[in-house]
Amino acid sequence: RKTGERKNQMASPSSFLLLAVLLALVSWQATASDPSPLQDFCVADMNSPVRVNGFVCKNPMEVNADNFFKAAALDKPRVTNKVGSNVTLINVMQIAGLNTLGISIARIDYAPLGQNPPHTHPRATEILTVLEGTLYVGFVTSNQPAPNRNKFLSKVLNKGDVFVFPVGLIHFQFNPNPHKPAVAIAALSSQNPGAITIANAVFGSDPQISDDVLAKAFQVEKNTIDWLQAQFWENNHN
Repeated sequence: RKTGERKNQMASPSSFLLLAVLLALVSWQATASDPSPLQDFCVADMNSPVRVNGFVCKNPMEVNADNFFKAAALDKPRVTNKVGSNVTLINVMQIAGLNTLGISIARIDYAPLGQNPPHTHPRATEILTVLEGTLYVGFVTSNQPAPNRNKFLSKVLNKGDVFVFPVGLIHFQFNPNPHKPAVAIAALSSQNPGAITIANAVFGSDPQISDDVLAKAFQVEKNTIDWLQAQFWENNHN
């Protein structure tokens, strides 16, 4: 019995360590997205000099309905850019009442054969529904061991269809119709989801990434990289 008791006592530190690791993982998962509000609302005070992760709360006594409203005219079509799309994002910068609520919305217009080029939202999962037209959409999984390395998942969406893009993964939408535009609405699980358009970030950064680095990374000649970096990489997010 004493031997068994000694074994149990020796196991206690490792059990405690395992419990601590599990609690840390649970805590990390719980804080991996926008923080949950601790009150009914926290309207962003855009004039406060205090800098926090998000925005300082406005005095609740000064809050009114306009802090939760924007006449965004999301029912109206937008002019698209040279890649054939226009993203009209409504986030905390447009509606201060979104602060701490962990959600935003976007209207996306697509010209015939237009696309919302490969990009990622570092802080949000996106759920998209097609209002008009047809879209070919897809995303690529993260770097994983073969055979699941960078798996590409895609779907053709028609009016009324819904598709989800997991947080942080590279994804796109393309209008395959050469004659008709398309429109979609997307909801994103962050008050400020962010967007990194892959081509813009890689070839249009300021200052530029060394062409030696990019030529090696993409396995092409440096003059190809120089040509790509000389292009105007237009932003389609408004």
